[in-house]
Amino acid sequence: MADLVVDNGRIVFTEAMRKEYTVLVPEMAPYHFDYFVDAFTSEGYNAKLLRTTDYDLIHEGMKYSHNDICVPAMLVIGQFIDALKKNVLDVHKVALIITQTGGGCRASNYIALLRRALKKAGYGFVPVISLNTGGLEKNPGFKLTPRLFHKLHDGMLFGDLMMTLVNQTRPYEKTPGDTEKLKAEIDKELRDYFMHKRLFTWRKQRKMAASIIKRFAGIEVDRSVIKPKVGIVGEIYVKYSPLGNNHLEATLEQEGCEVVTPPLYDFFLYSFDSRVYDIKHYGGSKLERFVLKCIIHYVEWRRKKMRKQIKKGNFSPGVTYRHVKKLANGFIDHGTHVGEGWLLTAEMIDLIEHGAPNIVCTQPFGCLPNHIAGKGMFKKLKKHHPEANIVAIDYDTSASKINQLNRINLMVSNAMRQRAKEEPNDSL
Repeated sequence: MADLVVDNGRIVFTEAMRKEYTVLVPEMAPYHFDYFVDAFTSEGYNAKLLRTTDYDLIHEGMKYSHNDICVPAMLVIGQFIDALKKNVLDVHKVALIITQTGGGCRASNYIALLRRALKKAGYGFVPVISLNTGGLEKNPGFKLTPRLFHKLHDGMLFGDLMMTLVNQTRPYEKTPGDTEKLKAEIDKELRDYFMHKRLFTWRKQRKMAASIIKRFAGIEVDRSVIKPKVGIVGEIYVKYSPLGNNHLEATLEQEGCEVVTPPLYDFFLYSFDSRVYDIKHYGGSKLERFVLKCIIHYVEWRRKKMRKQIKKGNFSPGVTYRHVKKLANGFIDHGTHVGEGWLLTAEMIDLIEHGAPNIVCTQPFGCLPNHIAGKGMFKKLKKHHPEANIVAIDYDTSASKINQLNRINLMVSNAMRQRAKEEPNDSL
């Protein structure tokens, strides 16, 4: 084992480690994180995505943390420690990476909790890399270069695209499995796409996106049976992660629904925009505010072109971030940006107004920001949108899967009854 460099009690990920170590990445969003790992790999990191989806991993996390911390933290910690215990890799040649937002959410402290858990489990020598854009921690062996940043941006675009196309195709496919087969083929092609060494690949990205959309449009589907659309919102981890939400997306599709999940990129734009808001109202660097606004405009410019391509392929492209932000007006202040904040409320309004009034609001145990901006807004939302059919599902150590399924099934039953009322009577 190489000599470890310690800074303020943490193990530093050095340049030498970059060449020798495998970086384990926890999966949060299954449509996106494969591409993020491809981006890391293309830039010289030996990255490996953890794909374990057994909810019992939470018990592994509970051994080395405590019940008062939220479920996403326990699941991520459990997934990491389970991998270290069972992985065939040399644990002395492994590093972990985790995002760190720096905001008021408890997610900012996950990295400290993870390091403490590693020490308790006997893996205190394993370095943990903080993936953040605020310079919270620095590691010589890991640098968020402009090219890597842009590849992660492309990974976000393609992840949102694949999530949109799969969710709008799979429930209606004539031959079961066609959608997943095509997705697997495209995932392999995108792995090659990320191997480029250019800073910008606008033309190549647009060409790749057009090809993906055309191929999804070519899948034989039967849309004669109109299925109720069910939106998924909530805390970012349990909203997207099958591990965090007990495979919610698959459950809803099995119940005969079309799943609608808001794009992951909206959350990151919301995070940048929240910092812009704080600088404007409370002071800060004008240069930082300008740079963040430029990033938001750049991303939206790229997404606008993507939405046009999606619409051309006869799929629903969704709306702009600016439009989603406007939807919060009159409901919740834009200064509410701890956790998912106003974005959570705005996403529910967007879903209701665009044909998905049936909503599952996912909430981890004790996530106060999401209980306020989510469950706390139900009454006001239903007052303005009586057609809203919303259910809050708690994901915590004491919540039984049966109870979760019962609540989901009740919401789906209401959606099916409403859909039956809206369908024309063929006997007339």
